[in-house]
Amino acid sequence: MDSPLRIELPTPEGALALAGYRDENIKLLASQTGASLVLRGQELFVSGTDSGAALAQRLVMALEPLWSQGQPVTSADIMTARHALDTDRTDELQAIHQDVVARTRRGEVIRAKTFRQKRYVKALRQSDMVFCVGPAGTGKTFLATLVGVQALLNNEFERLILTRPAVEAGERLGFLPGDLQQKVNPYLRPLYDALHELVDPEKIANLMERGIIEVAPLAYMRGRTLNNAFVIMDEAQNTTPGQMKMVLTRLGFKSRMVVTGDITQTDLPSDQTSGLAIAQTILKGVDGIAFCQLNQADVVRHPLVQRIVAAYETYEAKPRRAAKP
Repeated sequence: MDSPLRIELPTPEGALALAGYRDENIKLLASQTGASLVLRGQELFVSGTDSGAALAQRLVMALEPLWSQGQPVTSADIMTARHALDTDRTDELQAIHQDVVARTRRGEVIRAKTFRQKRYVKALRQSDMVFCVGPAGTGKTFLATLVGVQALLNNEFERLILTRPAVEAGERLGFLPGDLQQKVNPYLRPLYDALHELVDPEKIANLMERGIIEVAPLAYMRGRTLNNAFVIMDEAQNTTPGQMKMVLTRLGFKSRMVVTGDITQTDLPSDQTSGLAIAQTILKGVDGIAFCQLNQADVVRHPLVQRIVAAYETYEAKPRRAAKP
């Protein structure tokens, strides 16, 4: 094209939101469209072939609901918008942008970033039991905690219970200081981190003292019936088949359970089958259970994490040569 397209961004905050950290979004937009993009203040100049520049313009405008409000644009947002344009799903993209899952205690808006995350959030709101499997950084636990806290605040449930297996729950924990709760707290830290995004730490302590929020190791679930509770079991790939059956059968009346994990990162002994893997096979097709699968395209951490996950997936998909005796 002879002269570059010019897109006026209404505010400095919008320009920063679109550009991303160190202009990483500008670079990604360029690589996705083949166009050249240059941001000067609040003006974005797009040049290249007619088709490339037009695609870049459409992609930038598809993201307008985010950057026009100063909401940070991520690589996942860009890739989802590109997929929406390629598959004529712009209406679904608008639904993602409009559906606010929650707001952090700092007032930041949290939405699903991808179509698969959107389906996961829908399942979290509607299904009595949800399994979500995917690599690190795809928002499995974070989104479940967000929906659980929102449901708790809306009085849909009386309790929020977060649990995960402590795979080192044998001799090694004995060397750590403190009582059992203090020993397992390091394993539960990711659940606390998600809670802190939504609730003031002082309020969390009060809610835990009153039993409204419970963060506990999986062993504490045995023998219980969890009524009127939103239950999240994290790191489920580290359960044995027996542990998985035990926790799934704790589900009581007016309750919802979410099971999350990454089959590729099990910490169980090499001769032990993951309870999460077995459960997916046994429970497939059972009415009332939703299964959600996330992959490296759903990673919403640092862009490098997405590339790391993709590299590992490629490596693990290759056939292995038998070791020489």
